[in-house]
Amino acid sequence: MAEKLAINGGVPVRDKDHKIFYGKQWIDEADVKAVSDVLVSPYITCGPKVDETEKKLAEVTGTPYVTLVSNGTAALHIACMAIGIKEGDEVIVSSITFAASANCVLYCGGTPVFADIDEHTYNIDVEDVKRKITPKTKAVIAVDFTGQAANLKAIRELCDEHGLYFIEDAAHSIGTVYDGKKVGSIADITTFSFHPVKTVTAGEGGAVATIHEDLHKKIHLLRSHGITRDMSEMRNPSDARWYNEQVMLGYNYRMTDFQAALLLSQLDKLSMFIKRRKEIRAMYDEAFSKCEGIILQECIPESDTAWHLYIIRLDKNIIKASRREFFDALYEEGTCPQVHYLPVYMHSYYESLGYKKGLCPVAESTYESVMSIPFYPALTDEEVKDVIKAVCKVAENYR
Repeated sequence: MAEKLAINGGVPVRDKDHKIFYGKQWIDEADVKAVSDVLVSPYITCGPKVDETEKKLAEVTGTPYVTLVSNGTAALHIACMAIGIKEGDEVIVSSITFAASANCVLYCGGTPVFADIDEHTYNIDVEDVKRKITPKTKAVIAVDFTGQAANLKAIRELCDEHGLYFIEDAAHSIGTVYDGKKVGSIADITTFSFHPVKTVTAGEGGAVATIHEDLHKKIHLLRSHGITRDMSEMRNPSDARWYNEQVMLGYNYRMTDFQAALLLSQLDKLSMFIKRRKEIRAMYDEAFSKCEGIILQECIPESDTAWHLYIIRLDKNIIKASRREFFDALYEEGTCPQVHYLPVYMHSYYESLGYKKGLCPVAESTYESVMSIPFYPALTDEEVKDVIKAVCKVAENYR
């Protein structure tokens, strides 16, 4: 099965130097046709494919309201705008994540407050979230790191108790089911990313899902300059066919129809992508559980996970090498890993804002010893075995 799946539109998985990279999009003939059909249609943006894809995403996420946007960062920005984040507001954010999860708070004038992570799952530590709630706290942004859902039940209850908005950054977790509920149907707002390394792609793209109709109306307006043709939303309504009215300050965060068409085609393969990712993960888990010096991410039973990343962690008591040395040695073996992520507040820009090292000790310690190894559906079983061989060989060399 793996050999048949690894077509990737006829593009080789390995590069000319026979290296296997940590992530890669899957594009097949159905995707190409979906895009080309739109390119010769009357609408290449602001057309019917966007609406069609939003409806499909609503089904996939179990959410009544979904708005497509230009990328995952735009989705997070709009989420913060929709709940009214402003200067003086604090938002508690996961510390191990891509910078956009916190940048979106700064865009609105708010202050990101970083919470530490659980040392076993690498998701946000709910107890640390509790400690960092103040009268200024307005929301919590929790990231489903690697695709595994955060402790959504506890975060939902905590937000309800304190009257906070709950934003779930599900850039990694489309298709994940938590405690019987689809990711997208639990938080007040859930954001998704469709970058090429994600489970499904639109080239670039994102989506904002919400369970609240009032927030959906704001999100829909904010996506397109705050301009509406709906007379019920206008201050000076007119039924003239040409008339539209800007009722709030928004952005041009629209997705094109040909991107939506690509995403729609990709969603047809979502279950297959998830199945293959689970197969690869099972192969890795079995091999690395026997590889001395390699620590595996802990899984929680509540999360039926659509895995996005596979993380290995070096046991510093056994592996006598730095993370950099181990990383470079893997690269020489033809396996090209990546690191996810530098704690956000340790970026130089955040240092310039006054954030200091030591805020989240577990996140900092974890960062020093983790890396993501190749993990995507187009990997063949043979390539998975090559990655396993490389990791185990390097681990043995440094024990």
